[in-house]
Amino acid sequence: MFKKILIANRGEIACRVMKTARKMGIKTVAVYSDADRDAMHVEMADEAIHIGPPPAAQSYLVIEKIVAACKESGAEAVHPGYGFLSEREAFPVALQKAGIVFIGPNPKAIAAMGDKIESKKAAALAKVSTVPGYLGEISDAAHAVKIADEIGYPVMIKASAGGGGKGMRIAWSRDEVADGFSSSRNEAKASFGDDRMFIEKFIVNPRHIEIQLIGDKHGNIVYLGERECSIQRRNQKVIEEAPSPLLDEKTRKAMGEQAVALAKAVGYDSAGTVEFVAGQDRSFFFLEMNTRLQVEHPVTEMITGVDLVEQMIRVAAGEKLPWKQSDIKLKGWAVESRIYAEDPYRSFLPSIGRLVKYRPPVEGSADGFTVRNDTGVFEGGEISMFYDPMIAKLVTHGPTREAAIDLQSEALDAFYIDGIQHNIPFLAALMQHPRWRSGKLSTGFIAEEFPDGFASRSPAGEELMVLSAVAATIDHLNNARRREITQQMHGKPVRFAARRIVELGQVRQNVHVEGGIAGPVKVTMLDESGAGSDVLELASKWYPGDPVWSGLVRDIDVSVQVRPILNGYNLAYRGISTPARVYTEREAALAALMPVKAAADMSKYLLCPMPGLVKAVNVAEGAEVKAGDALAIVEAMKMENILRAERDGKVKKVNAKAGDSLAVDAVILEFA
Repeated sequence: MFKKILIANRGEIACRVMKTARKMGIKTVAVYSDADRDAMHVEMADEAIHIGPPPAAQSYLVIEKIVAACKESGAEAVHPGYGFLSEREAFPVALQKAGIVFIGPNPKAIAAMGDKIESKKAAALAKVSTVPGYLGEISDAAHAVKIADEIGYPVMIKASAGGGGKGMRIAWSRDEVADGFSSSRNEAKASFGDDRMFIEKFIVNPRHIEIQLIGDKHGNIVYLGERECSIQRRNQKVIEEAPSPLLDEKTRKAMGEQAVALAKAVGYDSAGTVEFVAGQDRSFFFLEMNTRLQVEHPVTEMITGVDLVEQMIRVAAGEKLPWKQSDIKLKGWAVESRIYAEDPYRSFLPSIGRLVKYRPPVEGSADGFTVRNDTGVFEGGEISMFYDPMIAKLVTHGPTREAAIDLQSEALDAFYIDGIQHNIPFLAALMQHPRWRSGKLSTGFIAEEFPDGFASRSPAGEELMVLSAVAATIDHLNNARRREITQQMHGKPVRFAARRIVELGQVRQNVHVEGGIAGPVKVTMLDESGAGSDVLELASKWYPGDPVWSGLVRDIDVSVQVRPILNGYNLAYRGISTPARVYTEREAALAALMPVKAAADMSKYLLCPMPGLVKAVNVAEGAEVKAGDALAIVEAMKMENILRAERDGKVKKVNAKAGDSLAVDAVILEFA
């Protein structure tokens, strides 16, 4: 077995590999760019070596620098993680020449299956059903339009070396092909150093299901069940689960055996994933093979008990797989949510900055339930504009799908992040969505269920009662704390019974609160006549200043995020984010008389929607523009965002140029 390995990656996957290596007694070496000098993976490793400036093309993607780091540290093997060099055939070849082991598949398998175009050719030769498409070289946007016309719309434009949703677009018309091809090719070049593209037919209302494989160097390959990754946004997976609610045992076996046959045909010998697009009738077509560890591998580990990273290391060291296909059993259900640094209220645009607070839920296993958080960040750390926006992967496992979803919902409510925007409110709302909970999924789920984007809904029903009760309890505890500080009532605990009006955004709820500081608080919901209805008893160890109120409401575990705002708190629970203010009856009457501040008119400005780099400004001062015209392109976290005119107008002033780094809401253009 290896004594020391180098992880040619960063962020959560580098930390994930290090955890297993540490468990196996293997020392680890981290590599880092200038932007990652203080990153968690650098801190976790036994050694760390600097490899260059922030852009990946000058650091993490430079094979010579990784090989040099191995020689400097004495690392015997390299784990590539995912992304970066993980599917670059030249990487294991260079390592082999240097006498270093690659913890991944052999170069021939990467060449056959890692390239999306070549993998489809190999699948066709192996008589695997594939999606109709064009696998030849595509010269330019005009050529792409011609091909798309022949295939028929809609089509999927994909990077040959792609992965993780980078370099990928769905086009429903000729215009969308022309725009999407150029942007996809630019993203592919920036992310993978390879701008080759291909086009295939897009299957309407599909599901994305993938088979996890593990093979050794002795010809043994098994499949470890499937994952469903249909909940996607912009072709980027958002939520994954294992197993799939669609498949039955017959289909699972057929997909698994087909994936194994394909892998054997190319001599595959590590962890890998064969991806399929599936119809609602359980028909399926080969999409591609990822010759690496997938982001979503933890859900497979949860239902099989197999540490995929450990098996990759053991296989690379020449060991045989410890089991046969008949030994693989699936237990329970696992759900994974990807926590991203992005603003769900602003079309999920990237968010960068410092993590002022980072308090993930407690990890652990008890009574058949597990919470796991794979992360590469820490409180006080910085989210950089140079890399992927992933903060963490939150995984829950339970005996049933419903149990795993409920546990995921509770864990998301307890996951507190401040300093940047993040997608936890959206994920928490998804966990409550009836279509998600029923398992009626497709890759178009988010576009269909949130056609106008994501917005926090107003609390109602049980959620309204919980938030009202928590707000009233917090208000009481804060008031009691103030009395202690000022020595009112000589510091004695105060028991009280009082009527309050809880204002949650535009919703008001009358309540009656009674209880004490040391014991539970009872909150009674009052109707318009003042009569009591539901009574909620709350028990918690929450103390003023804690970012999450956690406790029992009617003997059910509840977590509500608490952020101070002017004259109140912002509460977040189950995807609902709402300002909360607790008034006496007199205060409520006066608050109702306060004028509402009108929002400033910003319709004459094109604002930068997120921190990023200006790639192009497509108009000049004095230009006439039509609604839908592309005005500028801003890049952030390796994704290009085309900013378009919302209406007809004339450009009065241009305030930015290509190459400028802009903050969020910086003015790019002014209109007359």
